[in-house]
Parts: sequence; structure tokens; C-alpha cells
Amino acid sequence: MDSPHGAAVTAEDFGLKGPRGWAFRGVRLDAPPGALVAIEGPSGSGRTCLLLALTGRMRPSEGRAEVGGLRLPRQMAAVRRISALGPVPGVSELDPAFTVAEHLRERALLQRRYDGSLRALLRPRAERAAAARNRIEAALEAAGLDLATLPKAERTSVRDLERLEALRLSVALALIGRPPLLAVDDTDLKLSDAERAEAWQLLRSVADGGTTVLAVCSQAPRNAITVRTDSTGTADITAADATDASEPAEAPEATAEKTTDEKTIDEGTADAFAETGRA
Repeated sequence: MDSPHGAAVTAEDFGLKGPRGWAFRGVRLDAPPGALVAIEGPSGSGRTCLLLALTGRMRPSEGRAEVGGLRLPRQMAAVRRISALGPVPGVSELDPAFTVAEHLRERALLQRRYDGSLRALLRPRAERAAAARNRIEAALEAAGLDLATLPKAERTSVRDLERLEALRLSVALALIGRPPLLAVDDTDLKLSDAERAEAWQLLRSVADGGTTVLAVCSQAPRNAITVRTDSTGTADITAADATDASEPAEAPEATAEKTTDEKTIDEGTADAFAETGRA
């Protein structure tokens, strides 16, 4: 899949404090474009909050960070525009009632509506439809999701997908926008050892294609830049040291206030539903 050059991600003494205290603090990170970054730690250690803060969706309380040369928190809106969320519970989730095809068509329509140039919007309908199909096919290929292998092909409901298939679909949806930065939460949650290896192979492939990847996990792979969080909220960057994985706990609670951009997308979702045939 053709991908833009990934976004470099740096942070120094980066921290976020919430009503219950520090979600994370003292984070240091220096990841080049196209890196695979694993945010590793136990449940409740601020992993999801760090993921959302580095993608411009939660406002940090101290320190500094840059994503693709954009400073946080000053340029949070700009960081949101160059980053895409894969699965993040409570923030970016698949609709179990949707089919795979409906999810893909909706995302392509929203992408065209809000991110397309004026020239692209003025192209003939058939040409726009062909461009959307090409984007979807490229994203599916990059995510390693073969619709023909699903129980009902593209008409398969999300509720009928296996955990790894759902992860691949979420990644494909995020990649339709060709973002410089992809963020994935709970990467290895409820996966077998073999499935976990496949998930990391997928994300490594996306990173090798040029997109920087941030992935929350309970155990980082050896070939990733690793930021480890702990119960005190501190973190630092090390080389990943693979050990036997324990059963991952549920993701930490994280609340993210809806941004202006996200509210605008919500307002346009009804239009996308109409075009995809959804009520």
C-alpha cells in the first residue's frame, strides 16, 4: 500500500494528570518515522491515556512532545489530522451490527467528505467511486484481511468476526486515510500466542510500509521500540525484552472529550449512512 512518510514521535518528561492523579508521567520517547512503538504495561498504568495523548486526543499536563514536527499540546488538532485510531475501547470501536462492507463504505465516504480536496470532490461520480474502491482494496491488502475467507465474505457482520479478523478490519479502516501515524489499543488482548505473533507481524508490515505505529500491549515484541509504563505512571524507552506473556488485563479507564473535528464527523455520519444504505 502506498503510504506517506511516517511521523517521527518524540517526548520528554511527558505526563497527564486526571481527577484521580497521574495517569502517566515522565515519559521519554524518540521514535523515527516508520517505527513500531509498543506501549507496554499493566492495566491501569496509563497505557491508553498515553496513546490518546500522543495522537492529540487527550491534553497532557506537563512536558513536551512532537508528532510529525507538530507540538503537543499546542497543535493537538493538527496531530489529530495526521493520526488515525485503530481499535480503542470507548473511543474508536467497530459497530457489531454493521457488516464489513458497510464499515468500509462508510469510512471511505467520510474520508472523501472531510479530507478530499475540492478538485477531488468535483470529479465525476464514477471516478470518485473507483478511487474509493482502490483505497479500500489497498487498505485491506495492507491489513492482511481477505474478505473471501470470512464466513459471509464482505456481508459478514462484525459480531461474527474472530478477534484477529476484527483487529485487521480496524487497521484497514484506519489506513483508508493513509495516515502518517496509526494508533492501536489492546493489541494482544485475548489472542493466542500464534495470533499475537500474527498481530505484531501485521503492525510491523504497516510500519515497514512507512506509517509510524503506536500499539498498546501487555508484552512487546523484540523488534519494537518499547515504552514501559507501571503503576506509578512513569515510563521510559528501552529495547523490548520478550518474556512469557501473562494473561492481559482489561484496558485502563480513559475518557477523552470529543474534539471539534470528531464532533463534525459525527454530524456527517448520517449522510454517510444514507449513502451506504444504513438507517
